[in-house]
Amino acid sequence: MSGHFRYTQWDPQLIISQIITIQSLFYTSLGVLIYISDCITGHSPQLNHLFNYQELNFKSSHGRLIILSYFLNALFGALVLWHLVQRAKPCLDFSVTTHLIHLVICWVFSGHFPSSMWWWIVNILSVTITCVCGEFLCLKTELKSIPLTLSQRTEV
Repeated sequence: MSGHFRYTQWDPQLIISQIITIQSLFYTSLGVLIYISDCITGHSPQLNHLFNYQELNFKSSHGRLIILSYFLNALFGALVLWHLVQRAKPCLDFSVTTHLIHLVICWVFSGHFPSSMWWWIVNILSVTITCVCGEFLCLKTELKSIPLTLSQRTEV
């Protein structure tokens, strides 16, 4: 272990538990944000608002609030990466994995592959925001100075 900055080991159990935790927090926070947007616009809360790719549009105020919810959720996702992963290098992997799982769930839920241009733009921007902000926060933490205390010399 000497000569290495950080001891790393392939730990599939840790990685899978991180993916499950990040995915759970992704849907919890997105669900809360979309619920708030539903309350603001007077829509009844539905899973369609979370998983139907056709809900993301600029035509209605509700669609715009859902898009805003995705972007706010991306910032929350960066905080989750900073707290759970704590390293800049895997931020891209976890961000993309989260959104790929979201793609599959949306595909299965709606029965159609997402074909809306806005769905793709919003999700690509969301991945980018999550990854870049998460990497920034993790790098900021990783690059903090390590405090070294100088012990006083005692005369022998």
